[in-house]
Amino acid sequence: MTDRATPTELAWVRAAPEGEEGPGPWIELAFGPGELVHLRETGDPTNIVTTTRTKWEAFAKGVVAGEFDHFAELDDQGPDAPA
Repeated sequence: MTDRATPTELAWVRAAPEGEEGPGPWIELAFGPGELVHLRETGDPTNIVTTTRTKWEAFAKGVVAGEFDHFAELDDQGPDAPA
């Protein structure tokens, strides 16, 4: 979504592995008014991507269902693993 002003009073939640300290880089998200969800990286917090809650929930369900596992390098078996 474009051409929308991001609300300044958002409660950002950092998606980092449990127990991890430091600056990351991590993804942060905030649920805003109007059923919008905002995402940013800790290293570039002014670059914010906005989507709808419906699309975010579909994405989150896809992650849980393993639909994006092929993008991850899990146990050296991801897409960039040596053959």
